[in-house]
Amino acid sequence: MIKLALPAGDLRSPTAELLEASGLQVDGYDEGSRSYLFEIESVGAVRVRVFREKDIPVQVALGNYDLGICSWAWVAELKSRFASYQIIPLFDLGLGASKLYAATSSEFATLDDVASLSRVRIASEYPNIAEQFARGARMRAFRVQPVAGAAEAYPPEDADLVLVSGSDEANVRTHGLNPLFEVLRSSAWLIANRDSVSGKDLASVVRPLLANAEGTVSERAIGLPTAVNSNGNERVRPTRLSIRMAVPDGHQQRHAASALADAGIQLDGYEDSPPRRRPGCSVDGLDVKVIRPQDMPHLIATGELDIAITGRDCLREHLYSFPSSPVEEVADLQRGQYNLCAVVSEDVKVDTIGEAMAMWRSEGKPYVRIAAEFPATADHYARSRHIWRYRVIPIAGASEGFVPEDAELLIEGTETGRTLRENNLKSIDQIYRSTTCVIARKNPRLPEDHASVFGNVVSALQKAGSQADHSA
Repeated sequence: MIKLALPAGDLRSPTAELLEASGLQVDGYDEGSRSYLFEIESVGAVRVRVFREKDIPVQVALGNYDLGICSWAWVAELKSRFASYQIIPLFDLGLGASKLYAATSSEFATLDDVASLSRVRIASEYPNIAEQFARGARMRAFRVQPVAGAAEAYPPEDADLVLVSGSDEANVRTHGLNPLFEVLRSSAWLIANRDSVSGKDLASVVRPLLANAEGTVSERAIGLPTAVNSNGNERVRPTRLSIRMAVPDGHQQRHAASALADAGIQLDGYEDSPPRRRPGCSVDGLDVKVIRPQDMPHLIATGELDIAITGRDCLREHLYSFPSSPVEEVADLQRGQYNLCAVVSEDVKVDTIGEAMAMWRSEGKPYVRIAAEFPATADHYARSRHIWRYRVIPIAGASEGFVPEDAELLIEGTETGRTLRENNLKSIDQIYRSTTCVIARKNPRLPEDHASVFGNVVSALQKAGSQADHSA
C-alpha cells in the first residue's frame, strides 16, 4: 500500500483539482470536509491522510508516509535544521506560488538599519529558516521568536524583523511592512521518503502527477544576504506609553469579541474578516493587537504584553513548559468552553486510560505514541497517568486522523463529540475543561496611570465573565 499525505488549508482545493486531472481523484477531499482519511481506488491500494502542511515533511521524513504534497517553504524549514532527514523532493507541482520575505516596519530602510539594534528580535512561523537567515547575515545578536501565525502583526512593538509569506512585495506592504529581502520562493511540491523510493513501486501516483505538473524538478535554495554592517550607532527602543493587550484571531475571536462587548470595550475592525491586526480601541491608554492565542502567554511572560485574551489550553501548555513563568489567569470569560480529552479509535475495545494501558502492555508495544497540538500538555498527561514509555508527536492540527495508524493516543479538544464520532474516535479520559480566559503577569509593576487602565480593563472583563451566558 502507498501512503500519501495531502495538505489541508489553502492548498486543498488546487491539490484536489490536480489529483482529479491526474486520474487520482480523492472522493471527499474538498473544502469543509470533516474527514481526514481517504482511499484512491482508481490506482489500487493508496491510503490518503490529510495534514496541516507543516506536519507533512515530518511525517514523510519519518517514513510514516511514502509521499506528500506541501509547500516548499515547509520542506526548507525542516531541512534547515535536520539536513539528513530522509526526504527526497521529487518535483514542483506548480501550485500555490508564494515568496518568503524578510520584512520590517517602515522605520527601517535596510537590513543594516535593523542590525544596528543591540539585539534583533525576529518573529516567524519558520524559525529554522529565520535563524539560518540571521546567521547568514552575520547579525551580532538576535533572538528568534517562533509564532503560530500572524507574524506580520509583530513589528515594531514585538519584533524588529519578520519572515512572512506573500505573493509579492506589494502584498507584504499591505500589512504595513517594508520587505527588505526575498528569502525563498515557494510552491507545492511532491516529496517522498527515501526508503520508500528505493523499496516501493510509487509509479501509480508519481507518474500521473508528473505528467500534469507545471513546475520544475530543481530544488530552491534559501537566499542569504551579504553580511550586514552592524557597527553603526545602537538604536534605543522607545519607552512604552500605554497598556498593551492582545486579542485572538481564529475560532476564539467571536468569544473574545462577545466578552469585550459585554465589558464595554469597543474595538473598531476586530470583528471584520479577517480582523484588523491593530483595531482602534475605545479605552484611552490601551493599545490592542490581534495575534494567535498560542503565542500570548510567552509575550506576557517576557513583558511585551500586559493583558491577553487566550485559551486556558494555551496558558496551561505554557506553564507546563515553563513552570516558573510569571503568567497567571486573572479572569474566566465563561465562553468557548470545551473538554481536552485523551482520545483513541472507536475500534479499540477500552473505556478508560487504565484499560488502554493494560491492552497496550499485553500487545507488547515498546512505547505509546501520543499525538498532540499541545506537546507539553501531552507530556504532563503521560507522566501524571504513569504511562510507562511514550513518545509525544507534536502536530500542527488536522489531528483526528492520527489514530490509530500514526498514534495510539490523541490529546484532543471536543465540545459536542461530533467530530470525534465522524472520524471513528472516542474519548476515554477527560484531562480538563478549557475556556476563553484573560491572562496577565503576577503582581505587575506598572506606573500609576498604567495601573489604573490595567485594573479597569481586568475588572470589566471579570464582570463580563461572571455575567456570561454559558450557552454562548
